[in-house]
Amino acid sequence: MKTKRIIPCLDVRDGRVVKGVQFEGIRDIDDPVALARYYNESSADELVFYDITASMEGRTLFTDLLKRIKEQVDIPLTVGGGVATIEDVERMIDSGADKVSINSGALKNPQLLKEASDRFGSERIVFAMDVKRVGDRYHVFRFGGKEDTGRDAMEWAKEGERLGAGEIVLNTIDTDGVRQGFDLQMLRDVASVVNIPIVASGGAGNADHFYDALMIEGVEAGLAASIFHLKEVHIQELKKELKNRGISVNL
Repeated sequence: MKTKRIIPCLDVRDGRVVKGVQFEGIRDIDDPVALARYYNESSADELVFYDITASMEGRTLFTDLLKRIKEQVDIPLTVGGGVATIEDVERMIDSGADKVSINSGALKNPQLLKEASDRFGSERIVFAMDVKRVGDRYHVFRFGGKEDTGRDAMEWAKEGERLGAGEIVLNTIDTDGVRQGFDLQMLRDVASVVNIPIVASGGAGNADHFYDALMIEGVEAGLAASIFHLKEVHIQELKKELKNRGISVNL
């Protein structure tokens, strides 16, 4: 079994870490720099930093905050929000990002994924998808889950891989913040059509939820926010439990 990763996520708005439920009801959580320092000391395998309103507001990510966060961590840092051009990707990497997450920018210009992966390497390009069930299909949403693109998520996942993305972060809107578990069926379905790693995102509430997701072939990481921020689940303890249950993790 491949070594699985546990990844906390900082959703940042107006310089503060926030969290909602199903992308709504956003509430203030903490200072992102302080949380980054905490996760760096808590056995997290990576850290994700999303500027969650950058795309919707038509601006680029605040690189000064990114630089401050990077100063606090020596684990890999994935950064996203407002990535619309190859210059945006370059600026984030120059500001300290180990990986750059592209979501709405790829929906507007799919070739951005290819250009970025060709220039910086596919291992540094993360393809993020915000997905919700619409009838019997999975639809891709954008602008923080506010707009249904009508695009089929299964086909979009395959397109992202074809264009060179190194991994997919599958954000499931229906389960986001609900803490009843990841959408296992959606994870299985998407994993069945791509060969690049999938990061499960949206719905984690306890160790069982991580175990269930990480046992799916192709799912190589579990991402969560509020349960880690509020210290309801401690990453080191989570990883010990997963290891005891046969999941390969870095302790």
